[in-house]
Amino acid sequence: MSDIEAGDPRADARADARAHPLSQQILRTDVSGMPLEWVDYREAARLYHTGQVAYTCGTLLYRLFGGTSALTGWRTVVDVNSIIATIGHTGNPGNLRGAAYTPPLNNQTLFRRDAYLCLYCGLRFAYGQLSRDHVTPFSRGGRDVWSNVVTACRRCNNAKASRTPEQAGMQLLAVPFTPTYAEYIYLKGRRVLADQMEYLAAHFPRSSPLHRRIQLWRN
Repeated sequence: MSDIEAGDPRADARADARAHPLSQQILRTDVSGMPLEWVDYREAARLYHTGQVAYTCGTLLYRLFGGTSALTGWRTVVDVNSIIATIGHTGNPGNLRGAAYTPPLNNQTLFRRDAYLCLYCGLRFAYGQLSRDHVTPFSRGGRDVWSNVVTACRRCNNAKASRTPEQAGMQLLAVPFTPTYAEYIYLKGRRVLADQMEYLAAHFPRSSPLHRRIQLWRN
C-alpha cells in the first residue's frame, strides 16, 4: 500500500493499463506459501489495509484507489497482485497429510477434476451435458465420495445404470481420486491465471492426474 499525489500521471497510466476485471480472483496463501483460498478485491484491500499481507507473487492485477487526504493531497493506492501471502492465519488444511483432509464433493469441482471428460466414452462435454456417476452404485454399497464418483455423459450414465462398470461391460478410463487441499483450491477457481495455475500445480503431488488433465482442459 502506498500514496500517490492526486493527478499524478503514473496513477492514470497504471489504471488505464489494467488488463484484468475486478471480478478476477486473487490466490491467498499463508506466510509459508501454502495455498489458503480465493479472495476478491474487497477482501484483498482489507488484508492490505490491516497489514496482513507479508509479500506478493505473480502479476499485477489492478490498482485500487482510496480517498484523497485534504491535508496532503495524497491518495491511498493499493497494487493487488495475483498471489498474496498473508500472516495471522492458523489451521491451514493444506498442512494436513494423507487422509486427514477431504474436500467437499460437488459437481462443479468433480467435472473440473475430470477435465469435463466422460470417463467412459472419453469425449468432452459441456457442463450441462455431464452427470455424476457412482462407480459402485448405492444399491451395491457404494458411497457418494470422491474415490467412488466420476464424470459421465448422460448417455453413458444411463447405459451403465445401477451396475458396476464390469457388469455393464464398460471400461473406466481413469481411477477416481480425492483431491488434496491445493488441488481443491485449483478446482474451485474461476478463470485461474497462468501464474496462479503454475503456483498451485507446484503444490500438487507429483503423481497427481491433474498435471495431465490441466493440459487437456486448457486445449
